[in-house]
Amino acid sequence: MRIVVTGASGLIGSALVPALRDDGHEVQVLVRRPPRAPGEISWDPVAGRLDPAALVGVDAAIHLAGAGIGDHRWTTSYRRTLRTSRIDTTRLLARTLAGLSPRPRVLLSGSAIGWYGTDAGGDAGPLDESAPPGDGFLAGLVEDWEAAAQPARDAGIRVCTLRTGVVLAADGGALARQLPLFRFGLGGRLGSGRQWLSWITLNDHVRALRFLLDDTPDAPGATVAGPVNLVAPEPVTNARFTAALAGALHRPAFAVVPRVALRLALGGFAEEGVLASQRLAPAALTDAGFHFTQPAIDNALRSVLTREP
Repeated sequence: MRIVVTGASGLIGSALVPALRDDGHEVQVLVRRPPRAPGEISWDPVAGRLDPAALVGVDAAIHLAGAGIGDHRWTTSYRRTLRTSRIDTTRLLARTLAGLSPRPRVLLSGSAIGWYGTDAGGDAGPLDESAPPGDGFLAGLVEDWEAAAQPARDAGIRVCTLRTGVVLAADGGALARQLPLFRFGLGGRLGSGRQWLSWITLNDHVRALRFLLDDTPDAPGATVAGPVNLVAPEPVTNARFTAALAGALHRPAFAVVPRVALRLALGGFAEEGVLASQRLAPAALTDAGFHFTQPAIDNALRSVLTREP
């Protein structure tokens, strides 16, 4: 397949692109600068510029671009950046793909479990993709983000919106930021620790994207469209995650970071990010026959920290 990828330099994209090329696919990446290497295509989402001629013959697109949710305090300016970096890019790509002839068969478009709001699942059990959107800035952002892919849906392209949970990787994302403290025995739970964490290893995330990408007639992944929870089947509380990470590193983890301290340090991201409780199930994936290689947190963390597949 000929596949175009946005956000190729991010945590997920930097693992996905080599994996796709190892699978034998021709991968081209969209970059926001003049191309410097074969396989690069320049685009300018701010100016609304993406040359349709550069995408002619593309079989699939994977859209992962977007400013980091937890990279900065949520000032008014950065909230605007979070929206434009997701919604404008998705709308431009979806419209361009919809205008191609022939059109690509599938668009895997980034999304997030922020859709479900700050209190999702809990004691009632995990929620699947049929749950309605929650409240808050992130929920509204994700709802508009997913809607921006509508031109591709209207054109008959199979669209999967990738509601990604916390991606566990030793070299990036939330886990990498926690590791130094935990390695020094200074790790601990956040707030009450009772909030649910829906997570997935980077390895399983990439495997899931390859599963969804496969569009041959008899491929299980080709039956999936709409929202897809990219989370492992066994969510855990923050307290359970803290114990598992400390155990994997053979370190104590007695600290407690109070809710008020998180609010002061992180602003709006504290309540809608690290303190949000989201207990979710990957129903779309498991119903289609996808099997996780790291479904449980203890083995998953050991695998991630030792870089075993």
